Amino acid sequence: MPFGMRKSKRSERVASLDLPPGQWERTWISLRRRDVLGRIGLALLAAVAMCTVMHGWDPPFPYRSGFTPPRDIVAAVPFSRRDPVATETAQQQARSQVRYVYAQDERPLKQLRAELRNTVTELVAAATLDRVNPHLWREFQLPPAEGAAPPTAKQREEQFHEFRAAFTPQENMERFEQAVAAVFTPFEQRGLLDKLNQEDFGRGNQEQILVHPLGKAEPLQVVKVGDVLVGDGTALRDSLRAQPQLLSVADRLFAWIKPRLKPTLTRDDPQTRQAIKEAVDAVPDVFANYAASTSDATGQVLAKVGQPLGDEQMELLRLEYAASISLEQRPLSQKILRAATVLGMVFAMFVLCGMYMRFRQRGPLTSVTRLLVLLLLAIAAVALARWASADAWRGELVPLLLFSMTMAIVYRQRLALMLSTSLVLFVVLAVGHGLDEYVLLMGVAATAILNLGSIRTRSKLIYVGLSAGGVALLLQVGMGMLDDQPLDLPLLKDACRSALWALAAGFLTTGLLPFIEQFFGVLTDLSLFELGDVAHPLLQELVRRAPSTYNHSITVGSIAEAAAESIGARGLLVRVGAYFHDIGKMLKPDYFIENQPTDVNRHETLAPAMSTLVIIAHLKDGADLARQHRLPQPIIDLIAQHHGTTLVEFFYDRATEQQQADPNGSEVDESTFRYPGPKPQTKEAAVLMLADSVESASRTLVDPTPARIESLVRELAEHRLHGGQFDESGLTLRELRTIERSMVVSLTSIYHGRIKYPEQRTA
Repeated sequence: MPFGMRKSKRSERVASLDLPPGQWERTWISLRRRDVLGRIGLALLAAVAMCTVMHGWDPPFPYRSGFTPPRDIVAAVPFSRRDPVATETAQQQARSQVRYVYAQDERPLKQLRAELRNTVTELVAAATLDRVNPHLWREFQLPPAEGAAPPTAKQREEQFHEFRAAFTPQENMERFEQAVAAVFTPFEQRGLLDKLNQEDFGRGNQEQILVHPLGKAEPLQVVKVGDVLVGDGTALRDSLRAQPQLLSVADRLFAWIKPRLKPTLTRDDPQTRQAIKEAVDAVPDVFANYAASTSDATGQVLAKVGQPLGDEQMELLRLEYAASISLEQRPLSQKILRAATVLGMVFAMFVLCGMYMRFRQRGPLTSVTRLLVLLLLAIAAVALARWASADAWRGELVPLLLFSMTMAIVYRQRLALMLSTSLVLFVVLAVGHGLDEYVLLMGVAATAILNLGSIRTRSKLIYVGLSAGGVALLLQVGMGMLDDQPLDLPLLKDACRSALWALAAGFLTTGLLPFIEQFFGVLTDLSLFELGDVAHPLLQELVRRAPSTYNHSITVGSIAEAAAESIGARGLLVRVGAYFHDIGKMLKPDYFIENQPTDVNRHETLAPAMSTLVIIAHLKDGADLARQHRLPQPIIDLIAQHHGTTLVEFFYDRATEQQQADPNGSEVDESTFRYPGPKPQTKEAAVLMLADSVESASRTLVDPTPARIESLVRELAEHRLHGGQFDESGLTLRELRTIERSMVVSLTSIYHGRIKYPEQRTA
């Protein structure tokens, strides 16, 4: 030991040992990251929105029409219900007291008074009865008394002179006009009426009406009905007799007036209708009070045991529910406490789902946009489910199944199951129908998700909806019987309705599938089948410009598909990606060996670095062509990643040889001869990379026996593995060995031995 150095103690050596952080420390470090905090904040905001959608501050209404209660349902809180019969009776009573409004037209009475004056003047002008128009005088005759003989000519003459004397001299005529005016004025103001016209509005006030002059904005006056009814004209006759100037001729004047009396009152419908409305509106609603259960007495029964809930029972239960969640029964503190509890539970479920994504499937967490879309879809699904769960629809299955199937299409089935489990819990809390509702929704959602594997036909989603509908039918019946519901028509009707909703969700998802794929950037097998059609313009152009590259792509596709299927990856995606992976070569086909004539090589005149640029350019050219023709992003990723960052070894070796032959040459930069990447990011891209290199290298085998093929495949796989090309793909060593075996089988079948036939003999 050098002089002056102190030997460290054991405790110091132990304390100086720097161990990696533990689980809680790693969690704390992760939580301090800005991106993690941002996603947690987004989840908290989504939890607040979800709690708002669920109305988490109030317990949900737990009943549905048709439900058969296993015991009597009694009122838990006191409440009142509007009594429609008693209220209607009170309104009818108020309506019967309404005074109908009439408009009085005084002009007919004034005209009648003027006509009477003119007629009397004409009679008075005649000195004798012989000089009078018989028709005029006949209108003033009194009806003969019963059993009396008709008057003689002398008597008629005396009657005429007596009538004429009442209006002579001129002063008597003026007094006559004043008396008649005094008689007619009250009737001109009040009007005349044959009968009360109340057929349209019902029975109103029978004693009084309201009258206003026609066309004049004057206050309404209250008039007794008896004063305006024409009837037998007794009121008018009494008024005539009450005038001293007319006492002797009152009966004759009434005989002339009576047949000419016409109604002058017309019902004013707008004002009458308004009066009736005001009277009815002024009647307060009559309420029936329902008592709640107390320690001393049992509450009033709202629904009886064994009887399905009908409209009347549902109305009572809803009124009791509204009273139970009012501030009088549930103070604000209770509402806040329940809302905080629901918020905490929702946020905890979001965090749990986020942790699963963090360690199992990071897809939704890769960007804030993806996470935001997922949270918005979840909130929208719960909101629609709560709205559709009303008695008129009971369709909460539809938004839940749409969400579940969308998640199964976009992400993996396990993540879709976890997200659907959380959503089912939120829906059940929102609609409040208990364990049977949870079992039904969860069973149907799980059935749809587990049956939703690869979508290879247009009818797949419909069959998924059909299977989910069958499960919904069975679960609805089973849970109803467990809940002591009778196996009758209402239960079977609800079960069939749930099955139809599940089937409808399958049809809706089928129609929405193209939009789901476009919005989320995913590819179903159905779309891959359409995309892999050899009639695609890009593939047709590849056949025309670079037929050998096209044949190479087709062969790579068959090899890669089988290899991908062997490890559970998407073989169809790899096959379609293989069809397009070399489309960039069509722009400069002669620079690639499979398209070159045997005696021409364009690279003989180029420097190795330039040749490398030409070769590498087919990746960028291919990606640009794919974007130009709107190929999906997964296909573009396969085009860009199928060479990773591998070395273009042929031209790198040539450049190295030229540098060694030239003493003044500069050192070769290896990075110049590498593909730009990125490395394969998925198992499918890794399979395509290996299949591409294996298929190209196998063409160089002189005698492709199975042993040589196996050795070639193993060598290329090890070279890619040690070069770090599979580091970011998630591929395991076991899967890599499985891929190797599959490719050996595929290549062996391609290069299998054939019988050599003798040459054809000519005749």
